Amino acid sequence: MIPNPILKVLSSMHEHRVRTLLMGGQACVLYGAAEFSRDTDLAILADPANLARLRRALKALVADVIAVPPFHVRHLRAGLAIHFRCKHPDAAGMRVDLMAKMRGVDPFPKLWSRRTTIELPGGTPCQILSLPDLVLAKKTQRDKDWPMIRRLLEAHYFEHRSKPTAAQVKFWLQELRTPELLIDVARNDSVLCQQAAVARPLLAHAAADDPVGLQHALRAEETEERERDEAYWLPLRRELERLRHAK
Repeated sequence: MIPNPILKVLSSMHEHRVRTLLMGGQACVLYGAAEFSRDTDLAILADPANLARLRRALKALVADVIAVPPFHVRHLRAGLAIHFRCKHPDAAGMRVDLMAKMRGVDPFPKLWSRRTTIELPGGTPCQILSLPDLVLAKKTQRDKDWPMIRRLLEAHYFEHRSKPTAAQVKFWLQELRTPELLIDVARNDSVLCQQAAVARPLLAHAAADDPVGLQHALRAEETEERERDEAYWLPLRRELERLRHAK
């Protein structure tokens, strides 16, 4: 269940026609992988008209920028997150984190075209990052994100395993992080597994029913992604430090 302060934030974004996509912990909750989060994390379209609508929504939430960077389109387009704190009585203390660009994730228009739409209590529609895009966005250097990726994929697998589509099987082969489930998928569809192994060689361990080798390969894959994320954020962290000193 989404807490009322987050519902207030999402309803404000909807009322002001702000083009945003829910991501982060609350999106994980809606996809069946519970994660406790006090924040509202949103991907946003960083064009002038949408940012003008966003400013009106933030004003309605009585939300102010906290920390750095300041609210400016150039920071959003550079890949930095901008953080706000709400003071509206219905969302008091709620933190809202906005990003327009993420490592390894498509530009916002493509994310929007693949979005998932649900109806919140009260009838407000909520636009959410698609599950495959959410998984990609979660591939960071943070320790907490990798168990969440695993739970998201497990929840999706167990929901659809009785009659999966080819697209779902390909998604599992590309992203599953649970050795026994990967082995099960590879056993049930060896042709798709062989095709997917071109881009993800560790699937050879799944096809060979080798859980130990597969586990080692999954850890190596995670390490490589963490290192890519660290390299991506290095210049952004330097920019944040510069902004802190300037402030």
